[in-house]
Amino acid sequence: MEYRNLGASGAVVSAFCLGTMTFGHEADESTSHAILDDFVAAGGNFIDTADVYTAGTSEEIIGRWLAADPGRRDRLVIATKGRFPMGEGPNDLGTSRRHLRTALDASLRRLGVDHIDLYQMHAWDPLTPIEETLRFLDDAVASGKIGYYGFSNFLGWQLTKAVYEAKAHGWEPPVTLQPQYSLLVRGIESEIVPAALDAGIGLLPWSPLGGGWLSGKYRRDTAPTGATRLGENPQRGMEAWEPRNAKSRTWEIIDAVREIADAHGVSSAQVALRWLADRPAVTSVILGARTREQLADNLKADALQLEQEETERLTKVSEPELDVYPYGDQAVQQRSRKIEGGR
Repeated sequence: MEYRNLGASGAVVSAFCLGTMTFGHEADESTSHAILDDFVAAGGNFIDTADVYTAGTSEEIIGRWLAADPGRRDRLVIATKGRFPMGEGPNDLGTSRRHLRTALDASLRRLGVDHIDLYQMHAWDPLTPIEETLRFLDDAVASGKIGYYGFSNFLGWQLTKAVYEAKAHGWEPPVTLQPQYSLLVRGIESEIVPAALDAGIGLLPWSPLGGGWLSGKYRRDTAPTGATRLGENPQRGMEAWEPRNAKSRTWEIIDAVREIADAHGVSSAQVALRWLADRPAVTSVILGARTREQLADNLKADALQLEQEETERLTKVSEPELDVYPYGDQAVQQRSRKIEGGR
């Protein structure tokens, strides 16, 4: 397994992280524990969860797995998140000091640990001043309850504001950001990736296979059926069948991935994951396996090496659809410059 620094921190994590949103929902406890066992056996040391995943059940499943072998805890980097509702009250959500104090203690209790290595704000909170959130996180680091902190689903300006507010006050800085990122979803490259590179923030992409689309299991104009996420729910959020099926770009990307996979004798998922793991600022790609078989296949991406022309082909065919300004060709030219001069 390849290992990388967790953003600009000194902590070291595997280039592929085990996401556990499926635990207690799409994977029962015994399957979840087997997935955890397999991930660690393959060299993985980075596990990501959240309090809101199956209303705390995911954290509880991980906690019971850790308790079964206390020596595991010291070999792993455990990440969780807080921000979304864990109750019906007005203070049962958000990134206020009031909510985060309760949320963090509850996550520690469910996981059965005395500290969390990476504590992440699951989304921006427009009602809480970022200074309040950052001061709480700085205090949590100082108290030893968390080692590092990061964010998820922040926009570029929100990330930059948080970084520089922490710097201005002398507080501990963030080290990571979890964005949605894949060959199908590359919008973060306009603002968020440059902001992360500027601040030394490590990216932890979620939905790296575009909700299963990049695994190659779907066919154009043939609605999915059976025990797949889209087969069970074709209208599933951002991954919904009809809007993506209607775009020729979707199938151009999938076809390119499949052809490269065939050339290497590997799965389409492995090609898509490898391309993403090699992108600038990416620290660790979050794998959301429902089964042990899915995890085993996904982890083989760690050993895959794409040729330069293959990477370039995937990058070109998946170029994101951008507005004319400020992200079109002329705008990009205005934000760059040749060192030798001229146009």
